[in-house]
Amino acid sequence: MAQDTLAKKKHNNITRWGLLIGILLIAANLRAPLTSVGSVLPYIRDDLGISNTVAGSLTTLPLLAFAVVSPFASVVANRVSMERTIFYSFIILTIGLVVRTLFGTTLLLAGTVVVGVAIAFGNVLLPALIKMKFPLKIGLLTGLYAVFMNIFGALASGLSLPLSRISGWGWEGALASWAVLSIVALVVWVPQLKKNADPLKRAESKQTAKNNIWKSPLAWNITVYMGTQSMVFFTMISWLPDILKNSGYTSDAAGWMLSLMQLAFIPFTFVTPVIAEKMADQKWLTAITGILVIVGAGGLLTGNAIMITIAVICIGGACGAAFSLSMMFFSLRSNDGQEASKVSGMAQSFGYLIAAVGPILLGFIHDVTANWILPMTIVGMIGVILIVTGMKSGEDRKIVSAF
Repeated sequence: MAQDTLAKKKHNNITRWGLLIGILLIAANLRAPLTSVGSVLPYIRDDLGISNTVAGSLTTLPLLAFAVVSPFASVVANRVSMERTIFYSFIILTIGLVVRTLFGTTLLLAGTVVVGVAIAFGNVLLPALIKMKFPLKIGLLTGLYAVFMNIFGALASGLSLPLSRISGWGWEGALASWAVLSIVALVVWVPQLKKNADPLKRAESKQTAKNNIWKSPLAWNITVYMGTQSMVFFTMISWLPDILKNSGYTSDAAGWMLSLMQLAFIPFTFVTPVIAEKMADQKWLTAITGILVIVGAGGLLTGNAIMITIAVICIGGACGAAFSLSMMFFSLRSNDGQEASKVSGMAQSFGYLIAAVGPILLGFIHDVTANWILPMTIVGMIGVILIVTGMKSGEDRKIVSAF
């Protein structure tokens, strides 16, 4: 009997470790396919003869896909289970990563949309999966998966340009190479399909079923906070190399500064949720993220190498902390896994719609003004919005109390 109990405990530990590793590998694929574009964007633009506005759409299209698909992620998971939904979405992701490198602008844009659709499912379902599977470790697990997401996002930014210089690869081979990472995640995730995974709907409480989160002011504050931090992140992913080249940086140096911005995420994404979970509320943590964005936007306009480096770190740290807080709010402000998935779907739908405006708008303004002063002023104004909506989102209350 004792041996059976010990064997069962050992099996459960292995199963939980397998789930954890799978979650981290899924997270590793949620930014790399997008951030890999930034450092080779000028080469894609020049090779295909497209404008800055169209080039900016390579970042914006996935965000629009997030906006359209996110509300349906929990609906699909209700019917199929979260584990299977994530698996199928990663098959789609792998296909999209290959398709976007084939035969010119049309398939580049179509493949980019497919990549966005696939990533949307992981974005929405991972916070709910963590709440359901690791309810006592939300802060730690949120920090871990955010760290993996941003480590691989940073590596993709830094490595895509060197990979494109491998003989015969070009920007097409550099972008397609990230399909290897999604295939690894698929293989590791297979054991999760063998379980009797319950549809997400079974975890829904009676109170959750009655709640309409679309009427909740708190849910909308979380949505705007999540959207504005994403707008800053994806705008910088698209245009930071071009901004820095205006200040005299080489393409290689600008690419690695983009990596530095994402590497600055790492301590903030891990430490912020761990600290936030121990606090009565998170109002002042969210205010700090907005202040850092304002400081960063101003620093990028100075032309001074030291100030620019500080600015890049400030923006990276702010976006990392704000992202982790957004993911935590889906869980901390909800009553169960089902409500968490609904809040996540709503916030990521409208939030990414807000974010999608950033790269195209700032690219258009740069085309018109021929400088980055007005675009960076707008980024600074977004920092103010982060402060206001973040402090509302950080109040210690549940979605149900906002009706």
